[in-house]
Amino acid sequence: MKKIGLTGGIGSGKSTVAEIFSRLGVPVFNSDNAARQLQEENEELINGIIKLFGSEIYAEKKLNRTKVAEIVFADKNKLNELNKIVHPAVGKAFEKFCEENKESKYILKEAAILFEIGDEKNLDKMIVVTAPDELRIKRVMNRDGSTFEHVQKRIKNQISQEEKASKADFTLVNDEIQLLLPQVLKLHEQLIKN
Repeated sequence: MKKIGLTGGIGSGKSTVAEIFSRLGVPVFNSDNAARQLQEENEELINGIIKLFGSEIYAEKKLNRTKVAEIVFADKNKLNELNKIVHPAVGKAFEKFCEENKESKYILKEAAILFEIGDEKNLDKMIVVTAPDELRIKRVMNRDGSTFEHVQKRIKNQISQEEKASKADFTLVNDEIQLLLPQVLKLHEQLIKN
């Protein structure tokens, strides 16, 4: 079984691409969803987050994600500390996912920051989804109700999509001009054969 990374900057459309692969029968591990679940169920992780941000960061066992985002996107050290707590737990969940899907030809690990955390070393190939910055910002503003400035801050905390694309084995362009589905289908055929 091959482990393929799927990444792209915020608003690039990597979740859309992941959904297409999933509908093709490819097991997809969504790192963000796994992190969210673990942050509300894993006692060790919860305690680490409380230690980092204080007990008021949780209300009725729910993590105040908006408050966490405000803090970490304004303070890179806090972001790094949070990543040091969350990523090992997500890594264990991914190992379990791989074991559960070991009969598959390949699986996808979807995450926005695979390159940022050096996870490409643990994966066989990397797919990067790209889109023009103005389109990415518009998508995130529409999706999250975020401000232009807030989205820009989040983009600045990620490696540029040009750098990601330069490190990728495969690049999918999601610019609303080139059709996305044929690109994914062609890549799926390629990954099944190799």
